[in-house]
Parts: sequence; structure tokens; C-alpha cells
Amino acid sequence: MKFSIYKKIASLTLTALLAATVSCNEELLEQTNPNALTPSTFWRNAEDATKGIIGAYSPFTDIWYYSRMHIFVSDYRDDIVNGFATSDRTNPGRFAGTSDQNAVLWVWSAIWKSISRTNEVLANVPEIEMDEGLKNNILGEAYFLRAYNYFELLKNWLNVPLITEPVTSIEESSTVSQASPEQVWEQVIADLKQAQSLLPESWDGGNLGRATTGSATALLGKAYLFTEEYDQASMEFQKIISSSQYSLVVDYADNFSAFTENNQESLFEVQFIADENRGWGGDAAGIGRTNSFTPDIAPPPAFTGQDGMRINNWVLDLFLDERTVDGQIDPRAFITLFWDTEEITVYEGDTLAATIYDGKTFQEVFPGDERVFGKKYLEIDQGFSTANFQQSSANLRLIRYADVLLMFAEAEMMANGGSATQEAVDAVNQVRSRVNMPPLDMSMSIQDIRDERVKELALERVRYYDLLRWDMVKEKIVDTPGIKSESGGTGLYQPGREYLDLPQNELNNNSNLKHNPGYN
Repeated sequence: MKFSIYKKIASLTLTALLAATVSCNEELLEQTNPNALTPSTFWRNAEDATKGIIGAYSPFTDIWYYSRMHIFVSDYRDDIVNGFATSDRTNPGRFAGTSDQNAVLWVWSAIWKSISRTNEVLANVPEIEMDEGLKNNILGEAYFLRAYNYFELLKNWLNVPLITEPVTSIEESSTVSQASPEQVWEQVIADLKQAQSLLPESWDGGNLGRATTGSATALLGKAYLFTEEYDQASMEFQKIISSSQYSLVVDYADNFSAFTENNQESLFEVQFIADENRGWGGDAAGIGRTNSFTPDIAPPPAFTGQDGMRINNWVLDLFLDERTVDGQIDPRAFITLFWDTEEITVYEGDTLAATIYDGKTFQEVFPGDERVFGKKYLEIDQGFSTANFQQSSANLRLIRYADVLLMFAEAEMMANGGSATQEAVDAVNQVRSRVNMPPLDMSMSIQDIRDERVKELALERVRYYDLLRWDMVKEKIVDTPGIKSESGGTGLYQPGREYLDLPQNELNNNSNLKHNPGYN
């Protein structure tokens, strides 16, 4: 059974106490509310500890975070996606992620909500008398979630405050300053090492989706990759590869369907649930916990009411540059993209073609059109005719084994001076073999791995951050004509705008915080 964060969120409502009195006695009026929950009255037992950690997961399914808005600070910023129109959604992708933009504020706020809750867990749970094994697991989850969210802050804002204790007042919060990125990376790595030692290898069926030691190990390897500690990165990824706990699913498409969630390829994924709840933002009971980013991937206007986007043509060209071992198009192309072709690929018993909702062909929907659109995560196998908000229950896979294999290969090669090792080649060939692509040999280059990451991981929130860590954002987006042509181009670029600016309300409330470079 999928772990449903929505169903387990602790409701910490403060109930107003209405007292009728006949006296103006000041002491009588100044009463303590017995129904109010405070840190001193909440953190009492294992049930409270569990509610606390579930509250730290909850922002992940918020509409302001992974349910929708995160796609605009990740996929919509890369060189794969060409977002239509200019708005708070496409502005980050054209280097207009300024302090007054909603997308900047919304994602920032959701991240800090989770960090704040992990700090509460780490400060209070150690003092609770409860089963030590469960206590350690919960503390491990808190370390992992705090590290994960600081990782997100580093990738998107770089210069951020580092807060590892509960903030008890508005006055206290207005005194913090931005830490150096090096300090925050040190904290991320330290937290992930703690998480590794405390998290379980797996959870029971009712708690699928909660972080495991594999989640922490994969993210630790990724942190080392971002900080260019390639030997350390390779070592962490090797732990996962040699554990035999994870493997590639047979069918590539199973990574994006609601029918095959939390499978053996998944190391960490956001747990969405299809229910009748609606609502925008917040994580109280009754707010929808569905996947709502599919309307931003679906081809407009035929299948979505949003402005949407198209895929830049170089991505399709990359897929078509080579064929499977039996001469067909890479099956990942048909699962990821929607474009005009009459070719098919037979893969895992299915015939893959340029079809979408209701089996419509590209020519039926876009006759004579030469554009390429997105298709991954659209769940066309669920009987939907269009992509609507709060419709899909498909989990968002944040870390999966194929990514681990490709990151391991990259770390191996970088640690070896850029030359291929047999272990690196074998790792990449595992990924290629699943989709019947011919194996690479010892002439494999770093560029081969980078290309493979596009074909394997497009529209999975990784490409922009790959470009960022490779120092290729300007080359691939700013200096390559047409990449953001649908939203006005990249004329607003300035050095430093590879990162977003801090939200204006934070700058207004705390004079210690400064604009990021490029936004002054």
C-alpha cells in the first residue's frame, strides 16, 4: 500500500476558547488555552514523533512544491523545454527569476516549511521515551529530508541561510544571514551521513515511500558529484550497485505510471494520491495531494488549459542519431516525446508509436506541425483524455537506479581523468541494454554519458542542474539561439542569474539577507 502522507498529516489546530465572564478581573481573563498545542505539550510519545516526521514530508506534495510549481524552477529552466508565453512560470527559464516572482517565493516557502519541521523533529524526538529503533528511523528521516531540502536550496539559490535549530520567534528569524555555499554543502553531507546510519533498508508495505538508507546513500553520492569529490561519489554509488537491493525495472515506462510505483528501481519518490480533495497550497487535511504538473507537460492547447511548452528539436535529433540493436527508434523517445512520425518500435510486447490520449496520432492532433511535445508522465494508460489539475496519482520519481548508474559512470570517469573504466562502461550499458540500444565500448566519453542522461532522464527535474554543475548553462541556453524563443529569449541573462534571487519578502523582513549576484 502506498504511504499516504495526506492521510497521516497531523492537524495542529489551535482552538479558540470563548469564555463568558461577569467580571473585569484581569487575572480571570489571562487564562492558558488548554487546547493549544505547543512544543512543550506536543512532543510526548511515539505517535507525536511519527506525526512530526510526516509533517516534514507533507510539503513535498504541496502544489507549491513537487505537485506543480517545482517544474518551473527545474525542467522549464533547462535547454530541453521551450516554455510558451511570459509569466511567473516561464520567467525563471529566461533568467527573470527575480525576487518578486511567485514561482521563486512558492518553492522557497515550501522548502523552508519542510526544513523547519525537520529541525523540530531533531530537537524534540531524542527526548521522547519510545522504541529506540523507531526513534532512530525517524531521526534518520529528519536528517535526510533536511539535507534533501538544503540540496534544493543550493541548486536553485546557492546563497542561503543555514538554520539547524528551531526558530522560536519572528524576531529571531530576522537576524539570520546567508551562509557560504561551502558551509551548507558540509551540512548536507553531514546530515546524509547521519541519515545513512539511522535509516532502515526498507519499510513495511504501509509505509512505502519513506526514506531509506539507500535514499540517503544515493543523495550523498550526488552531493559529492556536485562538489566534485568524484572518488567519494563513486564509492557511495558503488554501495548501492553492489547491494543488490535495487535494479532496473524491465519496462522503462514503468518508471512513470501510477500502476508501478515504489518499484525496485525507485530510491525516493514523492507519494501522490488521487482523491476528491481540491485546493491550492497548504498542507492541512482536505487539501489535494495529487500530481498536478502533467498539464504543464501535455501538448497545448489540445490536451491542457495551460500555456504549456514544446521540446526543443535537438532532443529528438539526439534520440534519432542512433537505433536499437534491431534497427528501431529508441523506445524512450516514444515514452518521452510526441512528434510527427509513422515509424513504430516494438518494445516489451507493446507497439510504441506517435500516439497520445485516446490513441490519437500526431497528425490527427497537429496536422502539418513540425514541433515536438512532451509525453512522459502523462499517464495515457489511465483512460484520461486530457491532462487536468489534481487528476493524476502518478508518483514523481526523484531518485532512481538508472540515474545512480549514470552518475556512478560519470564519477568513475572523472576520478580517472576523464577516461573510461570498465565499471563505468558496464553501468551505462545496463541502462542502454534495457531499451535495446547497442552497447558502448571503452571509447565511451563523458559526452556519451551526458547524452545518455538526456535520453534516460529528460523531464525528470535533473537536466538544468546537470548543466549547472557542468558550468554549461550559458553555453547551452544563453549562447544557443532559439532555446527559449517561445518566452522571449534570454536577453535578461546576467552572470549570476544561473541561480534564482531570494524572495522579496525575505529581503524586506531581514536586512542581513542580500540579493544574489546579477539581481542588484
